[in-house]
Amino acid sequence: MIWQNNEQIRHTLETTFNEILDKRMRDLPVVNFALSVQAFGFNRFGEDWLGVLITPWFMNLMLLPGPDSAWQEQAPGIKIDKHFPYGTFEFTLGTETQIDTYALCSLFSPMFQFENQAAALATAESALQGLLAETAPRTVSRRDLLRGAIGKGNR
Repeated sequence: MIWQNNEQIRHTLETTFNEILDKRMRDLPVVNFALSVQAFGFNRFGEDWLGVLITPWFMNLMLLPGPDSAWQEQAPGIKIDKHFPYGTFEFTLGTETQIDTYALCSLFSPMFQFENQAAALATAESALQGLLAETAPRTVSRRDLLRGAIGKGNR
């Protein structure tokens, strides 16, 4: 898949993961039915597209390959390191027929700590902003990233 813009990405991811919800996840006990599928913030980061995918069963940082992405031809299950202003994070490659290869880094799973979609979206926005913050802390902790401890000197 060649990604053109964030609207194409949003539509494709939300359609694909809503189908996954309906066909594969609906009856599983990990689904928080107060939440919905939402693709947030997909913009170019280097050669890739970076955003957050919220579903009723997980919230993940997600990379979609640009035309020059070195990892797009690798097999699902392979782990790659991606460097951001905040630090380096490990992503796992996956694939779905409608979207081809993608890379995920788990933020939350399952999603029962979120009362509603607004709370999940606020957390996704904070995580993405923190990941792209210009000042990188000395140690990278996903917990600190999600708590908003970036730049507060409490590491």
